[in-house]
Amino acid sequence: MPLIMAPANSEFEIKKISADDKTKRHLREIGVIEGGKITLVSGTNAGVIVVVKEGRLCLDGALARKILVA
Repeated sequence: MPLIMAPANSEFEIKKISADDKTKRHLREIGVIEGGKITLVSGTNAGVIVVVKEGRLCLDGALARKILVA
């Protein structure tokens, strides 16, 4: 399911990132990688707040729709 549709306060595994290479490279640099763990803190249609490793990130809705989690 897309990250934007996932329930809050849950940990997920990133299954696929459907973005262009530049965006994938940037996400990889900040720790968002396929197979990695991500915790959704809160989310709306406009964006989500997630915890990756030790830090929090805010991702806009368009990008959150491209990150598939399970």
